[in-house]
Amino acid sequence: MSNTYTQIHIQTVFAVRNRDALISPEWSERLYSYMASIVNDQGHKTLAIGGVSNHVHLLFGFRPTQSLSSLMLRLKRETSEWINKERLTRFQFQWQEGYGAFSYSKSHVPRVVQYILNQEKHHAKRSFREEYLDILRKNEIEFDERYIFEDV
Repeated sequence: MSNTYTQIHIQTVFAVRNRDALISPEWSERLYSYMASIVNDQGHKTLAIGGVSNHVHLLFGFRPTQSLSSLMLRLKRETSEWINKERLTRFQFQWQEGYGAFSYSKSHVPRVVQYILNQEKHHAKRSFREEYLDILRKNEIEFDERYIFEDV
């Protein structure tokens, strides 16, 4: 798209189905590398990936050549297939339906990167649900409690 200039930074948050603790520290870095390759191959720019056993945060520079929903569908489908093909978990791996997506200005990117890279430390104090609700509230997103991830 010639003469199109953008600066769009998106953080997505998505969970393992039922928030099961299936992402092992033994292979999470391989998963994050695989995710980055999918995002980058689609023309976007991965800035940070991190998470814990039941969910992932992804921050990337988003290019308007693809819809966000299309990227997320591809990312979740391909990583689920990869995890199952590689037999990285004893159970069938699936991502939960849906995701959160939040935009940030360039000045906020370093803070968001640090937040994402410190997920283990952060979740020693707060559950995923508490974190997710806080993100929704800080971004002033209206939501229905019935459709928010429940702690298992």
